[in-house]
Amino acid sequence: MENSWKNYRFGFDVGAAVLFAAIMLPNIYWFSVPAPNDILRGASVTPTIDTIGSVFQMLMIGLLCILKNTTARKRTRLLWGVAVCHGFYCAAWIAYYRGNVTPAVILTLCLAPCLAFGFYSVGRKNCPAQIFLAGFTICHLIYGIVNFL
Repeated sequence: MENSWKNYRFGFDVGAAVLFAAIMLPNIYWFSVPAPNDILRGASVTPTIDTIGSVFQMLMIGLLCILKNTTARKRTRLLWGVAVCHGFYCAAWIAYYRGNVTPAVILTLCLAPCLAFGFYSVGRKNCPAQIFLAGFTICHLIYGIVNFL
């Protein structure tokens, strides 16, 4: 079985940490510099879902960074998916800062980072991280839809 526990070992995955930093950079900017039509700063109506999503996110990132599947190749074509999703994510932030708060922009801000982590975790064959990513994605999507659409 390709994804059995015997194929996993603890070790730091630099690529996962770089991806996390790349995804967080626009968020750090947003925390520092409010956008002109900043609807994301309002109080959430889904605080319980948000908390659950944050726990899933921390576990997913932690597992991506410290758990390695020894059968995974270093470079896969899935990294192109990571790059494309990150590109869409940055483009959505630029659109958001230009005052565009359409459903397409909000959904892209919601789903693009999840898809980037998804491509990365599939490429790294990190099934435990994928489980928590699924939970985070569902919570993040509920947050975006209920609060902003």
